Amino acid sequence: MSKKKFILHLTVLTIASALIFSSLAARTLYDRNDRKKFDSNSRSEDPPAHCVVSHRIGNIALALSNNGTFGTDYAVVQAVDCFTTRSVPFGCEYPKNTGVEYLFGGSFWIGAIVGRDTLVSVGHDGWNIVQELAPDPASVDASISGAMIKRSIIDPNDFELYEGAISEEDYVAQYTDTVTRAGERPADDPRDGAFKPIGIEVIQKSYAWSYEYAEDFVLFDYAIQNIGTRTLRDVYMGVYVDADVGAGSDPHVDDLCGFIPEFLDTLLNCEFVDLANIAWIADNDGDIGAVGGPAKHVTGTRIVRTPAESLDVSFNWWNGAGGNLDFGPREQPGKGKWKEQFRDYGTGGLGTPDGNRNKYYVLRNQEFDYDQAYTCVITNQDSLWLLPNQTLACTFAFGGDTRYLLSFGPFNIDPGEVLPLSFAYVAGQDLHIDPDNINKLPDDPGAFYDGLNFKDLQVNARWADWIYDNPGVDTDSDGYAGEMRFCVLDSVIGSVDTIVDPPDTTIDTTWLYTVVDTSFSIGDGVPDFRGASPPPAPALFIEPKVGEIRVRFNGHRSETTRDPFSR
Repeated sequence: MSKKKFILHLTVLTIASALIFSSLAARTLYDRNDRKKFDSNSRSEDPPAHCVVSHRIGNIALALSNNGTFGTDYAVVQAVDCFTTRSVPFGCEYPKNTGVEYLFGGSFWIGAIVGRDTLVSVGHDGWNIVQELAPDPASVDASISGAMIKRSIIDPNDFELYEGAISEEDYVAQYTDTVTRAGERPADDPRDGAFKPIGIEVIQKSYAWSYEYAEDFVLFDYAIQNIGTRTLRDVYMGVYVDADVGAGSDPHVDDLCGFIPEFLDTLLNCEFVDLANIAWIADNDGDIGAVGGPAKHVTGTRIVRTPAESLDVSFNWWNGAGGNLDFGPREQPGKGKWKEQFRDYGTGGLGTPDGNRNKYYVLRNQEFDYDQAYTCVITNQDSLWLLPNQTLACTFAFGGDTRYLLSFGPFNIDPGEVLPLSFAYVAGQDLHIDPDNINKLPDDPGAFYDGLNFKDLQVNARWADWIYDNPGVDTDSDGYAGEMRFCVLDSVIGSVDTIVDPPDTTIDTTWLYTVVDTSFSIGDGVPDFRGASPPPAPALFIEPKVGEIRVRFNGHRSETTRDPFSR
C-alpha cells in the first residue's frame, strides 16, 4: 500500500496571526460516570470495542471510528458499519453515491506536559502507523461500555434511538489513551520508543442532518477529561487531515490545501465580512474529464468551539512524500509570533514531525502557513518564511501528498476536569469551475485563486456554526441572544448644525434611519446543536362514522412555531 498523505493547509494569514474562534468558556457536562482513574492494571482483559460507522443521512458520507479517527484508513477493524453491517468503502464520499473519495484519514491529536514529560497522544499519526487511542471493552452497563451508540430524532416512537438524540443521525463514541496491556498496547514510536499515555478519556459525539441547508457537513462534539492524578499543563489539541482526493489510482499526488480566514457576505444591498476560519483541501484541478469522474469539490475543517475565548492557533501543512519531498513551510529562526530557534525534526526534511516533542512543537508553534499554491513565489527577500528548496518549490505549489494540522491551546486540565471541543467537517460543491485554471500555477497563484469558487463551502461552514449555536437564541436565558447586523435601506436628515469656529466652519449632520433590516449573525456562545426542522405536525382527530371517516386537525402549533434562525 502506498504511503498516504496527511494534509494540512494553512493560508497565508497576516490577519492578526492569532485566530479567535467562536468559543465557550463554560465546561461541557460530562455525561458518563466519573468512574475512571488512570490505572491500566484495572482494565478489563476483554478487547476494546472497536467500531466503524458511516454518516449517510445527508449529502456527505463520512466514516468514523471510536479510536479518535475519521475516514476509513485509520480504523483498526474492517470497514463495515457495525450497526448496519454495510460495507464502508469511502472515508468521505461527496456527493453521496458518486464514488469519489475526499478523505484518506483524519485524526484527533492532543499534547501536554505531564510532570517532566512532553507527551502527545494521537488517533493516528499518519505515517508511522502510530495509533494511541482505543475504546473500552463492550459492556452491558452502558455507563462503562466502550461500544458505540446510535441515536436519531427521526422517529419519536422508536424510544431506543430517540431518547437523548440531537440530530437525525447521532453517533456517540468513547476512547482513552490508557489501554496499555499486552496485546492492545500501542506500537512503539520509532523515535520515542515505548508509548507513555497522557491519561485522557474522550467522549465524542457526531451529528448529521438531511435538511438541504445542513446536508453537507458533520458536526463533532468532544468532551476531553483528565482521568489521571496529575494536572495536564500547556495542553494543545489539533485536528489532522490527510485527504487524497480523487477517483484515480494515485489520488494523493496532487492535493492542494489552504486556509480561509473570512469571506464577504451580503444582506439585501449591504456587505458584511464574516469569519470563516476554514482549513481546506482539494484536488489541484478537479480531475475534470478524468476516468472515474471529476473531483471538483472541496472539504474543510472549521473549529466552532474551543475551551477558551483567546488561544494560540496554529495551521501547519506539509508534503509527506518522504526524502527531499518532505517539505512544509517553516518560519525563519527568531521570526513570527513565537520567536523560536530552528527545530530539526530529525527526518531530513522540513515537514514531518516525528516523535512526541516534534509533534508537540507543531501543535503549539503559533505558525500560520501560507497556502500551498504560493510556495513557488516565496523568495529569499521574504521577511518571515524560510526559502523553499528552489528545485522543488514549484512542484510543491502544483500539488502533492499534502496533509494539514489545525491546532490550538494552551490550557491546563486538572484531574477530573473536562474540556470541550467542537468542529465541523464541511464539504462544498464546485470549487473548480474552469478546467484550464490549473495552467495558472505555479507562477500566478493569485489568478489561480480568482478561478476557484469557495462560496458553497463558506455557506455550509456558516450553517454548521449556526446549528452549533443558533443566532438569536438566548439558550441560557441570561438576556443575551448573540450579535446582530444592521442593513440601512433608507434614511433622512434629522438635523443640521453649523458650527463656526474660525478659521473652520463645520456642518454636523444627523441622519435618522427610517428603514433598517436586521439579522443575527452569531449566537450567544452557548451550544444548541439544533437545526431548523419542520414545524410540529397538526393535532389530528379521527371520528369513525357509518360509511365514512371524519378527519379533523388543529394546526395552531404548526402555524405559530418559530423558526429558530429567522425567528
